[in-house]
Amino acid sequence: MSKLTLKLISENFSIHSLPVNSQIPQEIFSAPIYFIAKTFEEISIVLPSRYTLDSEDVETDWQALEVVGPLDFLLTGILSNISSVLADEKISIFAMSTFDTDYILVKSNTVEAAISALRLNHYQVITEQ
Repeated sequence: MSKLTLKLISENFSIHSLPVNSQIPQEIFSAPIYFIAKTFEEISIVLPSRYTLDSEDVETDWQALEVVGPLDFLLTGILSNISSVLADEKISIFAMSTFDTDYILVKSNTVEAAISALRLNHYQVITEQ
């Protein structure tokens, strides 16, 4: 598989956890970017840190690398390959996928190391917004 291009998004993000029976707060829908996932056990919401949310738990100070797409559903190993590069550098990730692309969140204090590792592994990383 050829190496892909990733783009650093110039937002800091927070990852919120809510009880499974929670109502989704309406203010989320005014954010320029957000991700909502619901399972049988929980609701997770990712949104820019400038938006506050009354949540059960929150992880702050994440930055996102967008895999520039759209990506074909026939492509395989995208997240696996990127996460392996970052795991080799002991960089934790939070991954999100949409219909067209994938996003990899890393803690802000590891974003430069993540970008360096990806570039050393022949990924193009765009950092200018």
